[in-house]
Amino acid sequence: VYLLNLAVADLLFALTLPIWAASKAKGWIFGTPLCKVVSLLKEVNFYSSILLLACISVDRYLAIVHATRTLTQKRHWVKFICLGIWALSLILSLPIFVFRRAINPPYSSPVCYEDMGVNTTKLRIVMRALPQTFGFLLPLAVMLFCYGLTLRTLFEAHMGQKHRAMRVIFAVVLVFLLCWLPYNLVLVADTLMRLRVIQETCERRNDIGRALDATEILGFLHSCLNPFIYAFIGQKFRHGLLKIMAFHGLISK
Repeated sequence: VYLLNLAVADLLFALTLPIWAASKAKGWIFGTPLCKVVSLLKEVNFYSSILLLACISVDRYLAIVHATRTLTQKRHWVKFICLGIWALSLILSLPIFVFRRAINPPYSSPVCYEDMGVNTTKLRIVMRALPQTFGFLLPLAVMLFCYGLTLRTLFEAHMGQKHRAMRVIFAVVLVFLLCWLPYNLVLVADTLMRLRVIQETCERRNDIGRALDATEILGFLHSCLNPFIYAFIGQKFRHGLLKIMAFHGLISK
């Protein structure tokens, strides 16, 4: 169920990528309504996919560390947990939906950005803290805790498929860090500059703007890598895929 919801989140997010790519090339030419809708979709699926990854780590922790006690109890709650994640993701994304609009800055291409007026530094900091807290720090803490205890259990139990499970766990954490750590570090630098902890200059502002664009693309890549990590590495999925391909004559049996 978690993987199905993760696939839906990544698919919905992928549908918005052509619009964002076009906006990078020609500026935001789609108007305010589409700016709000596409930004909302992007944020909802950003939060939901990362929170679902954290739930998957909890699910595997329960299945391996507390197998006899929780394996038969947790299935009933999975659907409700997924609904809660989608609801929380929508709530966390509402500020973006409210403040985003098409803006036409002088001497520049139109952009889809937050319009909060003047003297709104504190509000901007709150909006930056939301993705850093719920979209990175909290899921990362959950993943490290759950996968850490899971690895310890695998080492102690000498399970037959230990090496395969460890490979998946390391891949999950490593890809998550590689994709999202650079973006969040740049966000921290941008927030410190807005708080005037770091002196703001035109050159630094432009550098951080370019760094945000580059590292955000790296974060987008995470949604593309999720299917390979959670599906193609899995033995059951590979066997099922090979059977389908063999049935249709794409490969030899």
